Parts: sequence; structure tokens; C-alpha cells
Amino acid sequence: MRTTGSGRRAYIGSFTSAGGPGIVTAAVDPETGALTPLHATAEVADPSYLAPTPDGRHLYAVSETSEGAAAAFALTERGPVLLGAPVPVRGAAPTHLTLWAGHLFTANYTSGSVSALCVRADGTLAEPAAVLQHEGRGPNPDRQEGPHAHGVLPDPSGSRLLSVDLGTDSVRSCELDPASGAPVVRQEVRLRPGSGPRHLAFHPRGSHAYVVNELSSTVTPCRWDATTGTLAPLTETAILPPDAGENHPSELVVSPDGRFAWAANRGHDSISVLALDPSGESLSLVTTVPCGGHWPRDLALHPDGRHLYAANERSGDVTWFSVDTTTGVPEAGGSLAVAAASCVVFV
Repeated sequence: MRTTGSGRRAYIGSFTSAGGPGIVTAAVDPETGALTPLHATAEVADPSYLAPTPDGRHLYAVSETSEGAAAAFALTERGPVLLGAPVPVRGAAPTHLTLWAGHLFTANYTSGSVSALCVRADGTLAEPAAVLQHEGRGPNPDRQEGPHAHGVLPDPSGSRLLSVDLGTDSVRSCELDPASGAPVVRQEVRLRPGSGPRHLAFHPRGSHAYVVNELSSTVTPCRWDATTGTLAPLTETAILPPDAGENHPSELVVSPDGRFAWAANRGHDSISVLALDPSGESLSLVTTVPCGGHWPRDLALHPDGRHLYAANERSGDVTWFSVDTTTGVPEAGGSLAVAAASCVVFV
């Protein structure tokens, strides 16, 4: 879940190769959640995923191209200011990124690897300190012919980095080698063959993680032991009714109180509302609501927990919703046109 700072500004990533404006800065109305565009910068190609620093001073973006790069920005009132040229990540098509332990990590989909770039004191990026190459494949010949790293996220304790791989049906739990800066795999957890894990989100207590599976339209809840860095899969829950048709979920976020989770569905073009049991060990589908556009590539929860945002890539807009805190059901509020929208984060 990307919830950083006060949430007064939203930063929206997009695919410039599909006509997107690059990174859009928008003001956020604290009462309604409405977005008002302020600025756009297209200095980096295909900044599809973004990660702000906790202090709100810097923003990082992948450049999801075949060459693969990452870029650093200083955040100003006039919008993001690029800090030097994008840095090659030595991996193809980086789709996701996260900050951890003084490094920026990128999940490189096409090459099936994770790159670790040192973050300097001034916020700029150094060349990759290391690249962790995933190995393996899955049973789907079209999507799992090899590894496809799709998500990277530190656990809430900050002791481990988790790397989610769609191609190998697995999640890797990593530590950082202090000498080399390389992520070192300590555990690789296998999920159901063919499920295609894409991203994960943690319960606010830090005791459980929820893996959203792109190829099976399911969520796998897992116990998480931060002391040992062990992820233990439990049941697998469908996030759509059986007759929903072809679908590829993209993202899952969890409410700050741990009562609900929401998943974005590409194909069904909806948001699934899932109720979590008090233990955090199981989920149940409550309902689905239209996402307000087509092909929601990302789903983000505002830091206040009251507003939800879907970045609808193919319809070219970001829609926002007010969340009923009793039922968890989102109510549509409005939309902002952003061609080839792919990601929303808050500062």
C-alpha cells in the first residue's frame, strides 16, 4: 500500500509511449478526494511506477523500457525536478520499485531480476550495486516461460525485502548484504503453480501478507514472521464471482484498520471488496464495484484511508472513490483525465 505523508499531493505515473504525459502532479481535496492537475513532466520515458521518500523531498520512477532505467526527482512546489539522467538498472522493463535500506530496488519484469541502486545523500542514484537474477518457470507457456519479477516491497519491520515473481509462482524473502549492497535470498516460497503472483500488501499489524495473483484472479493470504523472514501461504481466495470471465488483477491494498482489502481487476474493470477476518488469516469477497474506466493498472489508498484511486490505463483516467468505513464499499466520486495512467502515489 502506498500511503506517504499528508497526502496533499498526488503523483500519477503514465506510459509516454502510449501518449501519456509522464508524471502528473495533482492537488488532493482533503474532503472529497478530488484531484486537480497542477503540473506534468515527460522528461523520463514510461515512468509507470513511482515511489516517494517518507519525508516527501524526493520521488523515484522506473523507466519501463526494454533498456530499463530508474530516475530521481526533487519534489518542489513547481513539480518534480529531474536530478540527472536516468540510471540504467541492468534489467529489462522494470515494472515496480521500492525504497529500502538506503537503496532503490526495481523489479525487472522481462529479465526476471531485481536491481539494487544506492541512493546518495542528495537523493541522486548511483549505478546498480547488484542485480539479483531470479531462476525458474511456471506451467503457463505464454506468461511463465521464465522468471518475471513484478513487485518488490520491504516488510513492515524493515528487516526483509520481498520479491514477487509472476513467472516462477514464487515470493523470495531477502536480506541485504551490507558489504555488496546485494539482496540475498533466504527463502523462496512457492505458490500454487500457474497462479502468477504479481504484488503483495501487508496487514497493518505486520503479521500477514496478501499476494494478489494475476493469472488466477485470486489472493493468497500468508503468515509472516519478521524474526525469521518466513512467509507461509494459507488458503487461496477468488476475488471475482465464478462467471466473471477473463481477468488480470493488478494491485491490492489493505485498510489501515485491517478490516478490508481492495483489488483492481483488469478485464472485469472493477474493484473487488474483500473482508478480512479479525485474525487476518482469511478473506471473503463482499462485492465488486465498477472501477469507472478500463484496465485499472494500479489501485492506491489515500493516507487518510477514506479515499481510493484507480489508475485506468486504457481509458486514460484516474478515478476516485469515497470508502464506506462500515461496509468497505467504495462510492464513485469523479475522475481526472490522464492518458495511459499507470500509478498513483501520495506525498
